[in-house]
Amino acid sequence: MKNYNIQNYIRYKEDLKTSICNLEGKFYDEHTRNELIIRFMPLAENLARKFPTSQQAIGVMSINDLIQEGNLGLIKAVDKLNWEMLHESPDIEKTLKSFLSKRIKGAIRRSIDINRGSVKIPENKLIQIRKNPDDDKMVSLFFNSIFSSYDETYGDEEHMVFEIEDTSKPYNINMLNTYLLSLMREHLNQKQYDVLRLFYGLDCDKLLTRDIAEYIGLTVPSAAVRVVQIKKEAIDHLIANTDPTQVIDYL
Repeated sequence: MKNYNIQNYIRYKEDLKTSICNLEGKFYDEHTRNELIIRFMPLAENLARKFPTSQQAIGVMSINDLIQEGNLGLIKAVDKLNWEMLHESPDIEKTLKSFLSKRIKGAIRRSIDINRGSVKIPENKLIQIRKNPDDDKMVSLFFNSIFSSYDETYGDEEHMVFEIEDTSKPYNINMLNTYLLSLMREHLNQKQYDVLRLFYGLDCDKLLTRDIAEYIGLTVPSAAVRVVQIKKEAIDHLIANTDPTQVIDYL
């Protein structure tokens, strides 16, 4: 599902709509396993679309991947349903949706965690970058993948931690930090450099946004918000000004 095919998606939505219409009038406990999965596939897609889809948020994944992972989570959740407990609920539909929603969101978050991992870019993306050395989009992919692997904020108050063993080999963190700092010195102004360095702890301990604001001399009430804006501007500036060959040389 890496490549978004709008025609296939339209056919999928039409088939799903028809299948759901055929289930109208049936109570939830009258559905077969597959019918129940079909009935709640729109829920899985709606939950997937609520996740932020910037590369910093989900790394190399796409909205299609999130929907797919949500549906996989739905399937596993349906297999774990306890109908005896559901029948004791005063509102079966509400309880059912709550149970499925938590596990769908959990499956999506877990997949994001696995694909973001530690500081590295998946092998298939490395191959893609090397095959397109003159493509500016590859520079964007490189920086967004690297900085998203440092960043542990998902923008979701219900964030769940999953202990997933990652056996792939990460980059040498010291070498990577040295390389990033050299590019930052070359392309960023002092304020952008300090914010990015302190925010991700590239050669120092990470600081909170309010501490970074104090360090760079921001005293306005919205200083923390401004720090986040400067961080984004710095990453965008790196993407816009770094030559693709510099990324290829490092990889």
